[in-house]
Amino acid sequence: MPISAVRLDATAIDVMVTDDRLIVTLADGRELSTPLAWFPRLSEATDEQRRKWRLIGRGHGIHWPEVDEDISIASLLRAA
Repeated sequence: MPISAVRLDATAIDVMVTDDRLIVTLADGRELSTPLAWFPRLSEATDEQRRKWRLIGRGHGIHWPEVDEDISIASLLRAA
């Protein structure tokens, strides 16, 4: 019986910020969830500011221009 290898792709495709979590969806279907308290600028930002994010580095990072916050996917994976 052949075994299919799972292809991991740590590229971010979606981001959601709740009142207490940062949740990042990766291209391979994984979701990374971290405490929002780890990111004081995001924690103190308004909901509107938290919704204004963009992917940087072809999905290897996230940038929130209104709160001057950048988070790399690699750092989230190391912390998980």
